[in-house]
Amino acid sequence: MTLFVDMDEVLADTYLAHLELYEQDYGIKLTPEAYQGKEAWESVPEEHAAYMKGHAWEKGFFRDLKLIEGSQEVMSELDKKYELYIASAAMQFPESLKEKSDWLDEFFPFIPWQRRILCGNKYILKGDILIDDRAYNLENFEGRSIMFSSPHNINTNGFERANNWEEIAAKLL
Repeated sequence: MTLFVDMDEVLADTYLAHLELYEQDYGIKLTPEAYQGKEAWESVPEEHAAYMKGHAWEKGFFRDLKLIEGSQEVMSELDKKYELYIASAAMQFPESLKEKSDWLDEFFPFIPWQRRILCGNKYILKGDILIDDRAYNLENFEGRSIMFSSPHNINTNGFERANNWEEIAAKLL
């Protein structure tokens, strides 16, 4: 069986990176209540939204992201059971291509470059399972779609959901 796993907000904590950079630059720590059900840029005053959106365009942003807890261990086990691919819409931020590849080399070295799909739209993926945090990626996938919980999608319904990697393990291992 073929399993595709997204990177941002599934393996790599981009949301947390946005919040940490905001706190570092503005001295304002956002509470979970401020950002639940919202994109990171929707959680700040309107005059700071462009600043938040700009992070992903900055060189180095994708290279130093923190891991989503439990992802390495469960992915290692999934790799033994499935034909496992990383599928990231990296073309949205062209600077991210090398950074994402280097990040994967560091944290997921058991997934070789041949099983890394750094693409644009994910509707082209043909396989059995897709784990992603974005509804628009899951909607057109023909296999089993699992939405990985992130603050921005907490109010999104209509998909099988996993709140953490422990739940992914229970569902797929």
